[in-house]
Amino acid sequence: MPNNKKSDTQSWDANQVRRAQQGAAPQRNKRKKKKFSFPLYLLCVLLVSALLAGVGWLLANDLCSLNKAPVSTTIVVEEEDSVRDVAQKLKDAGLINYKWFFCLTGKFLHADRIIEPGEYKDMNSNMDYRALIHAMHHYGSFETVRVTIPEGKTVSEIFDILVENNVSTRAKLIDAASNTTFENHPYLAPVDPEKTDNYVRVEGFLFPDTYDFYVNGDPAKVLDTMMSNFERRVGDQLRADIESSDYTLQQIVILASIIEKESNDFVEERANIASVLYNRLQTTDRETYGMLQMDSTIDYALILDGKDRSEFSTDYDSPYNTYSFPGFPAGPICNPGLASINAAVYPNDTDYYYFAAGVDGHSHFFTNVNDHINFINSDMYKPS
Repeated sequence: MPNNKKSDTQSWDANQVRRAQQGAAPQRNKRKKKKFSFPLYLLCVLLVSALLAGVGWLLANDLCSLNKAPVSTTIVVEEEDSVRDVAQKLKDAGLINYKWFFCLTGKFLHADRIIEPGEYKDMNSNMDYRALIHAMHHYGSFETVRVTIPEGKTVSEIFDILVENNVSTRAKLIDAASNTTFENHPYLAPVDPEKTDNYVRVEGFLFPDTYDFYVNGDPAKVLDTMMSNFERRVGDQLRADIESSDYTLQQIVILASIIEKESNDFVEERANIASVLYNRLQTTDRETYGMLQMDSTIDYALILDGKDRSEFSTDYDSPYNTYSFPGFPAGPICNPGLASINAAVYPNDTDYYYFAAGVDGHSHFFTNVNDHINFINSDMYKPS
């Protein structure tokens, strides 16, 4: 070993490494590659396709109501039922086979909005999903009726007109006015659970006009139509002027409703009555002129309480009594027309604080109480 040269050792080491590498190479080639089996792959594809086709066929049959045993039954949808509950009832009745698929399809068909509580007869297995969903809805009649709502009618009087024309029942109209959210009409007062007359929150906003309604239609849609017409007829310019004023839309409608009830059919007269209301609301002499003192607001209070005008009193206990309470009454007292709304937004500039009806059919206006009293005691005055 001492006689070995360094170069010999290096040569031997290199040869040994090459031999080791050559000996190890066959070891890596011992692992066999898996062969791709196209027939097996094709078989799997065919099996999955057949399975999906079979499931799809079953679901399509159920969706389109194909190959079903004849069934005819009555389905009762309760107030608290969800779409899932309804699907269970349809499945139990043999009208559908797959509850989960009905619920899934129902999302696209808006089943949650269409299905309404009620008893639905003649539901049968020939009806597909869409037919079943739409059959569980009260569409009412396709017959229409033309209805004219005069200016100055109260909400109760408007309900009477709608009932007389078979648009809906009074109970349904009161329920719709009392409990429907009406999200598109945010100016409405919220429902007060402690009040029994929540329906008056639509007072003032049922615009007087001529309408074509469905006979036995949806009462909420009827009210929505009239309120949407109110917004359309008031228009953008009038709304903008109201928003830039010191008063809210609700307060303007209250003033307009008083003007409607207190005036005759003269535009100038309405603007003068509006000036009286504004002068009293804005006076600095609160002790003398701080009350609106409008008889029409007490008349409305009597109507709400189911009393006749024989019980009229300026001391009548009601938040609508503008002789007892300063400022605005509790709400509008009728549904005013556009002329009165315009007068409420654009009053005449006067010094009037009083007015009274005359036998000549006009209202007469006064700047002081003495002239007002003298007129009332004269032959020119027309008692209401």
